[in-house]
Amino acid sequence: MKSTIPDNGVPITPAAGNGGDRQEASLHGEILLRLRDYVVEGNIPEGGRIPERQLCEMLGISRTPLREALKVLAAEGLIELLPNRGARVRQLSQRDLEELFDVMAGLESLAGRLACEAISDAEITAIEQLHYEMYGHYLHRDMHGYFQANQRIHESIVAAARNETLKTAYANFAGRIRRVRYSANFARKRQRWAEAMREHEAILDALRRRAGSELSDILFQHLRNKRTAALEHLTEPQEPAPAAP
Repeated sequence: MKSTIPDNGVPITPAAGNGGDRQEASLHGEILLRLRDYVVEGNIPEGGRIPERQLCEMLGISRTPLREALKVLAAEGLIELLPNRGARVRQLSQRDLEELFDVMAGLESLAGRLACEAISDAEITAIEQLHYEMYGHYLHRDMHGYFQANQRIHESIVAAARNETLKTAYANFAGRIRRVRYSANFARKRQRWAEAMREHEAILDALRRRAGSELSDILFQHLRNKRTAALEHLTEPQEPAPAAP
């Protein structure tokens, strides 16, 4: 299958949109979503303290709902709560990243194999729609939208595996590497973003054919490639992402 993904282009991250008035539960979800995106997209450095006052002003909320959202991010592994000293972004060592990506590769590989045994036609159609949505974000260099659709694809495959133990384990580890999984798309030693899109074309093709063994291998290698890109990005001189033209 010939890929249609171009190699050129630099990821660009747009600012997240503002949420409107919501009921309390919806408002909590909106705060959590925006705060998670803010951390994942690298607006606070690795190991950096969470600027609670600044975030409250940015989100237009008080300290109480912010701290409730921070507790969720701590449970996901994105941040660390410091006793009587606020919170900071969790900093992962190279060894941490290697181990976490290997575990995630194993979990997604198993999910792909099981999903091919149980997935419905409707679920495949929904994943196809997410894939084309993600491709549209890729073409527009919208890293924020691309990453959201990308994560929903991976989560949908895990959900289609029909294994709650696997789903719980996946959610636990996914949160811990969500931030570095996002930043890996900026690795400059190779065109990782285009490479990831081509891998997703292969993922979708194998899923359509319900080729469990093949999909398992593709997903395992996909995570291994992401690990390599993440480690490359970790050792690269860091520069701000360019502004949109």
